[in-house]
Amino acid sequence: MKPPPADDPVSCGSTVLRAATVATKRILVLGATGGTGRQVVLQALEQGHEVTALVRRPERLPTPRDRVRVLTGSVTEGGQALTEGVRAQDVVISRLGVGNSLKSSGLIARSVPEIVRAMESQGVRRLIFTSAYGVGATRRDVPLLPRIMMRLLLQDLYADKEAGEEELRRSRLDWTLVYPATLTNGARTGRYRVGERLTLHGFPGSCGGHSPERSRPTVQGLQVRRPRNPWPVDRACSQSAAK
Repeated sequence: MKPPPADDPVSCGSTVLRAATVATKRILVLGATGGTGRQVVLQALEQGHEVTALVRRPERLPTPRDRVRVLTGSVTEGGQALTEGVRAQDVVISRLGVGNSLKSSGLIARSVPEIVRAMESQGVRRLIFTSAYGVGATRRDVPLLPRIMMRLLLQDLYADKEAGEEELRRSRLDWTLVYPATLTNGARTGRYRVGERLTLHGFPGSCGGHSPERSRPTVQGLQVRRPRNPWPVDRACSQSAAK
């Protein structure tokens, strides 16, 4: 079956994602200086959203910085900067990560409680939180070879993500966990598949005959678009490429 184009409704399990009548305009981006976080910022600006970024090093933000409300602070430390960033937002998009490091330093486990605390205190409920394919329940759908590689190389990173996700699931937020397949620096394709379970084969393999590799611009374009075509809440959804 041919996958739907990017602007069509997308199925996540039994839930169909359809366009909302009112577009979200105020977005707080966490992890905005990373490779995928930068794409969230750039594409949110392209679509006319009002973007706030909470970062430790503002000089690493993509241009045009004059169109972004920049707050300096650390998510793991919470405090006034995070509270101020969350205030009056429609949605928070997290792209927090440790880059190419294989050591988590407990980043996600320490960040999620602060994010939840700040959002609940400000009455902001919508959170789209990017994880990694192979974390939590998605591990069951990972082919054998990459599953072994994950166990050998990514155990600390994935344990940290799982600890943070357990905290998020206990919250009162309207959250969605997103598990993109392998990320690349390729061009934005605008084509993707979303589901609560996606069958992958090989390494990196294929997803129903389609490569599971996802370019960062495509992944983040989908996440930015979803404030208008909303993700289902209290769900975990996987993403993969589509030809």
